[in-house]
Amino acid sequence: MENQHPLFETPEISGQPSVRIIAVGNAGDALLGALSTTEFAGAAFAAINTDAAALAASSAKVKIHLENKLFRGLGSGGDPERGKALAEEQFSMLKSACEGANVVFILAGLGGGAGSGISPVLAKAAHEAGALVLAFVTLPFECEGNRREAQAQTALEQLKSAADGVICLPSQKIFKLIDENSTLVETFRVTGGFLTEGVRGVWSLLSRPGIIPVHFGDLCQLLRDRHAENAFAFVEASGPGRAREVVEKILNHPLLDEGRALAESDAVLVSLTAGKDLTMAEINRVMEQVKRQCVHAQIVMGASADAGLQDKLCVTIIAARQNAASSVTPRAESHSATATATHSHREPALPRQRKRGTVAKAVQGQLPLTIISKGRFDKSEPTLHRGEDLDIPTFIRRGVAMN
Repeated sequence: MENQHPLFETPEISGQPSVRIIAVGNAGDALLGALSTTEFAGAAFAAINTDAAALAASSAKVKIHLENKLFRGLGSGGDPERGKALAEEQFSMLKSACEGANVVFILAGLGGGAGSGISPVLAKAAHEAGALVLAFVTLPFECEGNRREAQAQTALEQLKSAADGVICLPSQKIFKLIDENSTLVETFRVTGGFLTEGVRGVWSLLSRPGIIPVHFGDLCQLLRDRHAENAFAFVEASGPGRAREVVEKILNHPLLDEGRALAESDAVLVSLTAGKDLTMAEINRVMEQVKRQCVHAQIVMGASADAGLQDKLCVTIIAARQNAASSVTPRAESHSATATATHSHREPALPRQRKRGTVAKAVQGQLPLTIISKGRFDKSEPTLHRGEDLDIPTFIRRGVAMN
């Protein structure tokens, strides 16, 4: 069955690692549509979705529909648990789609049902198939609501635990690059453009021979089993001051947090590409500034010449840092823990000796009240008023002990 999978019909180019680029969900498919198949000669493209209509409109040659009778082709309904259940149900099929690949790129938007639910399971399947797994994902805008934001953060943590590296673009950062007149279509085009630059940058590292090459093994050593969160930037400049200009763009790049991502990284990959006029002085000028920003990081550098770039200098940077353990506690659990702690740490009522002729004061313990789940309303938006969640009982919000 594995040898008959349509992904294996794509011819592989000798000397290059086998790469599969797999889009998950509607947002992932939009990112995939922005990539030129001629630019990625030798890579195999596929789209995975729970929505049959959206999948049918995909430009991907290989289309994988995750479905069961319960959903009737209507998709996951924005619920990541549904997407995850479908992916786990067909885990062996997802793994077979990744068999034989050296690298699997996962493109997805987190926050909805398909991207958030399927992507971590796909990453696990690809990893078990022996591939290096890189995920390129977007996080929702703040205006999209608390539910999507919470679902995206949960999926991001799961994805970082399953993939070798995650290049994540919080959509909210795009506000630094647009103005009040930017349309919705233009905004999403900018967002997708940054991630597709990431895909192109990594593809270039893997496919283009370099004067100072970045080998596939270097990329594996940088990311393999580190479960890192990665910041990515692609910048270019031309003219006599191009080296100085690309350095300025790197240090002011929104996806690198204006250089802070470099300072916090423990591994950095830098690839420089220019025409045949690329000089050692330019390489040294760029790398000197990069090393100054990330003094504690392991640095891997590569350089290549491409006559088609003429007087352009292009720099690709991937800055990786170890995935820190999440300290976020789910809201319902924290409320329950607050109520339980209030009950478990109360002082016990001690018996008292009372004097003759006096009336003893009643001593009451606190009631053992706990917060229960909202049931089917557990994923609904909270009722917020002046920063307070009115769905939480008043005695919990105000710290009042019930007697």
